[in-house]
Amino acid sequence: MTTQESIFEIFSEETLAGVAYKNKSLKRAIIDHLDQAGNSTITDLTLALNISVPKTTSLINELISDGIVKDYGKDDSKGGRRASMYGLVAESGFFIGVDIKNFYVNIGLLDFKKELITSEMRVPFTLANTPESFHDLIQIILQFINNVTVDKKKIFAACLNLSGRINSEKGYSYSYFHFNEEPLSQIVENAIGIKTFVENDSRAMAYGEFYNGTVHDEKNVLFLNLDYGIGLGIMIDGKIYRGKSGFSGEFGHIPIFSNELICHCGKKGCLETEASGQALIRMFKERIEQGHTSSLLQQKKMPENLRVSDIIQATMSEDVLCIELIAELGEKIGRGISVLINLFNPELVIIGGTLAETGDYIRLPIRSALNKYSLSLVNNDTQLRMSKLHEKAGIIGGCLIARHNLLSFNK
Repeated sequence: MTTQESIFEIFSEETLAGVAYKNKSLKRAIIDHLDQAGNSTITDLTLALNISVPKTTSLINELISDGIVKDYGKDDSKGGRRASMYGLVAESGFFIGVDIKNFYVNIGLLDFKKELITSEMRVPFTLANTPESFHDLIQIILQFINNVTVDKKKIFAACLNLSGRINSEKGYSYSYFHFNEEPLSQIVENAIGIKTFVENDSRAMAYGEFYNGTVHDEKNVLFLNLDYGIGLGIMIDGKIYRGKSGFSGEFGHIPIFSNELICHCGKKGCLETEASGQALIRMFKERIEQGHTSSLLQQKKMPENLRVSDIIQATMSEDVLCIELIAELGEKIGRGISVLINLFNPELVIIGGTLAETGDYIRLPIRSALNKYSLSLVNNDTQLRMSKLHEKAGIIGGCLIARHNLLSFNK
């Protein structure tokens, strides 16, 4: 039996009787413990799982034979007989995360011990709801799989992160690549030959940051994905909150402004109309038409071809107009986040996404707006931090979701 077959058997839904079922459950428990606690001794496992030393030893030996667990040598304790430390085998399985942006794709590979071992960042790509765009995406994924040096049979699952409305449970995307009746997850799975899941990009980024980023002991966390749109990943009691239909987190479409600007959702007054990357580009064009100047014009960056990344780069180069626009954006975003803080009373709000690359230029106006608009007693309990994983939040989150979903899927 291969390592993959062993893992799938342990986490499968197949109902066994008697000792076989108990052993399978105990193996799951051992894997879960090693996953959460890291390398452990037989004594650690015995105490944590409340099973005998001989039984634990027998199960560990079986997991070693399956290629899932290995002996990492003696512990570092002093005095007495040093015990062997057992842990998961990093090479026993791998997972792919694909984070899809408007103009590029980030893609990475995670091992079974949840370490990102390789990634390709900002692979050129244009996101559109067309068969041509979908074909280009599949080619990027296949090329990445072909280039990685690990055993392809040990790549167990992949997760695609897309903006917009995603029903991750059923595998449907309702914003992009929805021109087939089959779930998007199944279509991609057929194309790349690997079990595939789909997830909203903001939720994936939140998941990555929660388990591998700036989150410490906090359990109730909001992640703001500031890009061309505005997304929200919600973690409640350490778990992703998706809502009944999987569409939670449409923060950018809160009707917060009394304006006549039409959002891409078709409504007026959405937060995105004045506080998103798209709004930033529009505001820049308006200021140029009003006679303002910018270093971007000297670089021959024509407003009609402008991207958010251009304004971010100019901001970090101390372009006065771009700094002013980012500050305006930050104040409006902070006003929106104040609504979230008053509603959720979270322990932590994380600012992530492309616009977070401007650092204090956007953080300070957000912080100022929070002090101005949110209830002080609620605001005092909420920390504000910038994303630690930056561009890699999405691919790490996607990989971790693929790993979690695969193991949960087979339970």
